[in-house]
Amino acid sequence: MQPDLGILANLERPNAIITSIAKPDSRFDIVSRFFAPGLGILEDPVTGAAHCVSGPYWCRRLQQDTLLAYQASPRGGVVKVAYDGSDRVALSGQAVMVFRAEMI
Repeated sequence: MQPDLGILANLERPNAIITSIAKPDSRFDIVSRFFAPGLGILEDPVTGAAHCVSGPYWCRRLQQDTLLAYQASPRGGVVKVAYDGSDRVALSGQAVMVFRAEMI
């Protein structure tokens, strides 16, 4: 997929989630990408907030309580999604510390 970031930047909403069922031979249930040029983020490599939105959608659609999701950005990442039908979504996966700050 080669998105036109100029078009995405001019959408009514400042971000866009592109998501799909994964290929049948994949170990993943869903794949996604997240773009937010309207917020100054061309593409977020792995986005928890996007999976909090798309996770419940796909859990209901696939009739599953848990999903293994792959965000297919150039860096990429795996997110485990658990949804019990409430207003909460549990996410888990690997993380990389980018910076650390301390408030005094």
